[in-house]
Amino acid sequence: MRFTLVSSRRALVSLAAVLCLAPAWAQSPAPIKLALIEGLSGPFGNTGEAVVRNIAWAVERVNARGGVKTPQGPLPMVLERYDSKGQSEEALSALKSAIDDGAQVVLQGNSSANAAALIDAINKHNDREPAKRVLFLNYSAVDPILTNEKCSFWHFRFDAHADMRMTALMQVLREDKKVQSVYLIGQDYSFGQAVLREAKRQLADKRPDVKVVGDELHPMGRVKDFLPYAAKIKASGAQAVITGNWGNDLTLLVKAAREAGYEGKFYTFYGNALGAPAALGDAGLDRVIAVADWLPNVPGKASEAFYQSFRQRFTKPSEDYVHVRMQLMVEALAQAVEKAGSTEPVAVALALEKARVSMAGQTGFMRAEDHQFQQPLAVGVMQRQGAPGVPFDVEGSGYGFKVVRQLKAEQAQLPSSCKMVRPG
Repeated sequence: MRFTLVSSRRALVSLAAVLCLAPAWAQSPAPIKLALIEGLSGPFGNTGEAVVRNIAWAVERVNARGGVKTPQGPLPMVLERYDSKGQSEEALSALKSAIDDGAQVVLQGNSSANAAALIDAINKHNDREPAKRVLFLNYSAVDPILTNEKCSFWHFRFDAHADMRMTALMQVLREDKKVQSVYLIGQDYSFGQAVLREAKRQLADKRPDVKVVGDELHPMGRVKDFLPYAAKIKASGAQAVITGNWGNDLTLLVKAAREAGYEGKFYTFYGNALGAPAALGDAGLDRVIAVADWLPNVPGKASEAFYQSFRQRFTKPSEDYVHVRMQLMVEALAQAVEKAGSTEPVAVALALEKARVSMAGQTGFMRAEDHQFQQPLAVGVMQRQGAPGVPFDVEGSGYGFKVVRQLKAEQAQLPSSCKMVRPG
C-alpha cells in the first residue's frame, strides 16, 4: 500500500503522479495530515523535491504496515505539499493555508530563516486557537538558536544543528596538520552566519595554529557566477574552505573552484550530494569532506539494505538523495501518536519528547529539554566508487564518500540554553 500525496489547492507544484490510498482506508477515522512547507520551485527547488521523495517514502512505509494504530482505529498518514518558494512570507502564507486545510503536523527544513518564522507563527497560533494546534517537525533547519534561545514546545528538530555538525568536522580537521590556513564562506542568513561564527570559535579552540585568511558571506540563492569568489579563495592561499552552503549555492561554488584551479580542501556540511561530487570530478578526490547524520557507505548490513531499498524505490540517479533522519522523524511521529493514543497535539508532543527510534543501524532519541534529536554523525571524504570503503557512489557520478569518522549520539551532544515554556 502506498501513501496518499495530496497537493493543496493553493500549492503551485504537485507530483506528476498522485498515489491513492487503498479502499481499506474508506471506513477509517480521519487521517493524520502532514503539511510539507518547502521551497519546491526557485533556486533550491531540487532540494525541496529531494525532501518530498524522502518523506513520501517514509509515509508510504507507515501506511503499508496498516497506518498508525490508535484506540479509534488505524490512521493513515496523508502528505500535502505547499510551495514556499524558499521565502519566509510565502512559508507563513502556506502555514495559514495548511491549517485551514486541516493540517495537524507541519514539516519544514530547507531554511533556518523560514523555520524561525514558522516557530513564531505557530507559537502565536497555538496560543490563540488551542482547538487547532499544530506541531512543527524540522528535518534540516540547523541554526542552533532554534533549539536554544528560540526553542518551542511545539517545535522538534531532527537534524543535528550547525554547532554539532561543526564539532564532527573538527574531529577530522584538527588532525589534518597539513591545513594551516582556511577560507570561510557561507550564505548570508542566519544559518550561514552561525556556521562561520562557530567555525571561528572551534578553530580558535581546537586548531589555534590555523590562520583564517578569508571570512565572507554572499547573498543566498542569487549568485549565478561564483568565479569571483573562487578567485579570491585561490588568491588567499587558503589550504581549505569551510562552508555550510547547500543546494545550488554549493554546486556553483565548487564548480567555480574547479574552474579557477583551486587545489585546496573543502570541509562541508552538504558536499556529499545534489550535484557537488559530479561538479568537482577528480578534483574532489581526497579533498571534499562532508558531515551528515548518515552516509550510504556507513559500514553495516542494515545500512546497506536501507540504502538499496531506497534506490529500488527511486531508481533515477537524479533521485539519489536519501536521509535517514527524515525516515526516523516520520517513525518518531507514528510512535508518538500510538503512545499518546490520539492525535491531540499536547499529548503527541509529550510522547514525542521521549521518542527513541532506529533504522538502518542508526538509533536516535529526542532530548526533552530542548527538542533537539540526538543521533550519530558520520564524516566522509570523497573517493571513486569501488575504492575500499566506497561501494556506493552519489547520483550516478562515479564518486562516493568513504566514512573516516563516526560519532555516537552521546559524542555529538552539546549543551542547550533552552528554557522550554510548556502549555499550562
